[in-house]
Amino acid sequence: MSVLTQPGADTAAPRPRGGIVQSVKDSLVVARRNLIRMLRIPEMIIFGLIQPIMFVVLFSYVFGGSISVGGSLDSGLYREFLMAGIFAQTVTFATAGAGAGIADDMHKGLIDRFRSLPMARGAVLTGRTLADLVQTSLTIVVLALVALLVGWRIHEGVPKMLAGFGLLLLLGYAFSWIGALIGLSVRTPEAATSGGLIWLFPLTFISTAFVPSSNMPAFLRHIAEWNPFSATVQACRELFGNLPQGYPVPDAWPMQHPVLASVIWSVVIIAVFRTLAVRKYRSAAA
Repeated sequence: MSVLTQPGADTAAPRPRGGIVQSVKDSLVVARRNLIRMLRIPEMIIFGLIQPIMFVVLFSYVFGGSISVGGSLDSGLYREFLMAGIFAQTVTFATAGAGAGIADDMHKGLIDRFRSLPMARGAVLTGRTLADLVQTSLTIVVLALVALLVGWRIHEGVPKMLAGFGLLLLLGYAFSWIGALIGLSVRTPEAATSGGLIWLFPLTFISTAFVPSSNMPAFLRHIAEWNPFSATVQACRELFGNLPQGYPVPDAWPMQHPVLASVIWSVVIIAVFRTLAVRKYRSAAA
């Protein structure tokens, strides 16, 4: 009897294809699927733009002139100081959307469909996070244009500006893996959205994003200065040239070497949470 006619040969589950090249191809296919889905639901993109734009306008004109930065209450200085924090908050808040999207796919059984195909196991999650990265990039471009309208400027040249935006996108990609793990760990998209936001608020506000850490109590100041979010914000301020004269840079190592600290934090987060998310995906889909 030939292999093709053996009982059960046609019903066996397809084996995942191996190899890095094949894994990349599978990830890009999944990413393309998610990007097409986003384009067909434009309100996802529109609503994702409204919140950061509101933050820019509200923080610029409500808090500008009320918070001392480098010993000055100049609202223009605060706007430039603020924008790196708004950019970083925007890319990290995309975590909730990533988690909700994966939870929705799980809830609808789409993950089971992917599991039945001969594709790399990690491709489903990698493709999703890559699609979210593209959407985040679009959001950052629009947000930068709004920031320019309210008075934000770059003072260190285009190469450093691109490096700053690169660090922001790296941080956003790292946090999307946290969102992926949350999405795989809950039962509904609503729970994923709530779970993706509840820890982000203390992370972003107990940081140097919106106020200097010198204004905080001692125990919060140490948390803020070692916060991975703060490292990226500080790195972007240096690369954009948005640190006002007289601004006291904290003595903590991540604040003294923010670019290196930002890269290290992001790479560590990707390594840890990608491993946990792929492991969770395998057990959830088993």
